[in-house]
Amino acid sequence: MPTKEGIDLDSIAYFNEKFIPLREASLNLMTHAFQYGTGIFEGIKGYWNPDEKQLYIFRLKEHYERLSRNSRLIRLELNKSVDELCQLTLELMKRNNPSCDMYIRPNVYKSGIIVGPSLINKNGSNPTALSICTLPMGEYVDISKGLHVCVSSWTRVEDNAIPPRGKIQGSYVNTALAKTDALLNGFDDSIVLSRDGHVCEGSAMNIFIVRNGKLITTQVSDNILEGITRDSVIELTKKELNLDVVERQIDRTELYTCDEIFFCGTAAQVSPVTMIDHRPVGNGKVGPISKQLQDIYFDVVKGKNPKYKKWCTPVF
Repeated sequence: MPTKEGIDLDSIAYFNEKFIPLREASLNLMTHAFQYGTGIFEGIKGYWNPDEKQLYIFRLKEHYERLSRNSRLIRLELNKSVDELCQLTLELMKRNNPSCDMYIRPNVYKSGIIVGPSLINKNGSNPTALSICTLPMGEYVDISKGLHVCVSSWTRVEDNAIPPRGKIQGSYVNTALAKTDALLNGFDDSIVLSRDGHVCEGSAMNIFIVRNGKLITTQVSDNILEGITRDSVIELTKKELNLDVVERQIDRTELYTCDEIFFCGTAAQVSPVTMIDHRPVGNGKVGPISKQLQDIYFDVVKGKNPKYKKWCTPVF
């Protein structure tokens, strides 16, 4: 029964078509995905509601729909339906029996023991495998205060190189470089630009800015992850705050002149940004729209807002 952050090697994972202790779920050193990063992953969050003694998994089906769709990008042959993946995840969570917020990490990957980067599964030489593991997760970043971030010198990989919308394992070296340099330079995180200098997203999360009472976010064609939290924020903004949401290119200088900025994502949730490149965002405090959306979001994911209960899958 995990109750705090950290990886419990005695927790149960789904690996090689069975439920086994995480410490026994091991890959061969020559596994194709380990050698070449040829896999797709998802990040899914489960929220513990202590009043109901219930764990709600946020938008479980939508995450697996994205996983299934993105698997086609690198010729992964996923043999499970979305409904089957949902049921496997619920069974796994019941076996681990958590009473805290949880992070769920499914991976679909090339499991061949071969040398060579080809994605072709010739005569069964490079099959596809599935794993799912879970761990307790609190706050990925400190959302109680505004973040101080920088614009990274590392640009986001292009759709025609390694598609950022794919959550491809190997592409997260790009994220690692941007995040690590930001931390080493005293920032909380970073914002990455496209090759032509337009804003893409955070190191591993989508981005919104507020200008003149309008919420603005980058387009899905701007080399970003097509975020499920992003989609949720857009819907909540329109329905709960009755505000316009504009999807368009964002210039770097808009980051320095806008009224508010926040990141969003499964791990980032709704994370306000109050400083960027040593410049205050707006008045340098968490903005009112960011705070409203943060409060609304946490009620929704914990199953407290009946209008959005459809997004919350109960485990128990």
